[in-house]
Amino acid sequence: MTGGGEILLVLVIALLLFGSKNLPKIARSIGRSMEEFRRAAKDVTDEVMRSDIMDDDEGRPARSGERKKLSPADEPEQEESAPEIRPAANTIKRDEAADQRD
Repeated sequence: MTGGGEILLVLVIALLLFGSKNLPKIARSIGRSMEEFRRAAKDVTDEVMRSDIMDDDEGRPARSGERKKLSPADEPEQEESAPEIRPAANTIKRDEAADQRD
């Protein structure tokens, strides 16, 4: 990790190399470049999301490994009551085990 001393050293070297008049201009251009990069990355992400939504709306198959969500009308019908799951007869609940130890 970088400490405060290392950052200060880099700033002093930048000041010596570029001068006090050019540093604000350089910092401003770096900031603008970073903002433009972030905006472009967001645009690409939005475009990919839009194309995925459009693919789903047109009925194209989803990408491999992905499952398309079914609407409630498309879902298979389920049985009215699921079988009840019970513990085995030889299992003992924790409270009962504590009572037996006492």
